[in-house]
Amino acid sequence: MIMCAESSMREAYGKTLVELGKENKDIIVLDADLSQSTYTFLFAKEFPKRFFDCGIAEQNMMGIAAGLAASGKTVFASTFAVFASSRCFDQVRWSIAQPHRNVKIVATHAGITVGEDGASHQSIEDLSLMCALPGFTVIVPADAVETSQAVRAAAADCGPYYIRLPRPKSAVLYGDNYQFVTGKAVTMRDGKDATIIATGLMVERALQAAEELIKDGLDARVLNIHTLKPLDGKAIIKAARETGAILTVEEHLRQGGLGSRVAQIVAEYCPVPMTLIAISDGYCSSGKPEELLQQQGLTAANIIEKTRKLVQKKPKSR
Repeated sequence: MIMCAESSMREAYGKTLVELGKENKDIIVLDADLSQSTYTFLFAKEFPKRFFDCGIAEQNMMGIAAGLAASGKTVFASTFAVFASSRCFDQVRWSIAQPHRNVKIVATHAGITVGEDGASHQSIEDLSLMCALPGFTVIVPADAVETSQAVRAAAADCGPYYIRLPRPKSAVLYGDNYQFVTGKAVTMRDGKDATIIATGLMVERALQAAEELIKDGLDARVLNIHTLKPLDGKAIIKAARETGAILTVEEHLRQGGLGSRVAQIVAEYCPVPMTLIAISDGYCSSGKPEELLQQQGLTAANIIEKTRKLVQKKPKSR
């Protein structure tokens, strides 16, 4: 069930960095003149000698991160998602991905929920870019609890990570007993008629949709795919076999994101009717986050409508 409280994933990241900094003196944090927004300022305040503001020079920051990692440090590098992925792609590819450096890129202000900042700051291609990099682990947490645990998991592992966080606060979906496992999907709700697979902020909306669908007699399973790479193929195949229909929903372009990656698994191992809800092939305008989500159909209401239509496409049992 969804909890009523809201919390900031960015703030959870910053607080977790401070905890990790106390536990591991080899953790270094870099930022690109956005520490107040990414919440890395919390680490900077606690450990000023292990924090470096690289200024508005994100590409250079990735090179510095790679160099520090090569010297044995665990490096967290943060900026807005649109800069971390597209502006820095060449540096990330050559300096971090190819030598498999221990750099954790934690990017905030992802997707279209940056709202009024407009298309220049709306990162809608980043998952496609980062999932394409060999050796990278790509994570999109659903709430603050999952964010904190994902950051800890990244710090404990040796290798490059991309963790995508949103700007707005979101509902807290998990309690204190939650245990994050990299690459392992979470069944948020069981069901037999269809499976709604969501990631990030869309997990909350998927749960809302499933609660409404049950009133119509449709029992929808909800999976939180927090790790896009490596993808939990077993959970996806199991859902396809047991429910016979898959709907994906994400705050990202249709190309190369969650839906594309799930479709590859479904097509190869268990073809069933599928629907992808994602950002259409184009850039969005400036606007309030909820208005932009509405424009793109990233709402519980649209998930409900598309799930109803999807179930009708399932082959009739003999």
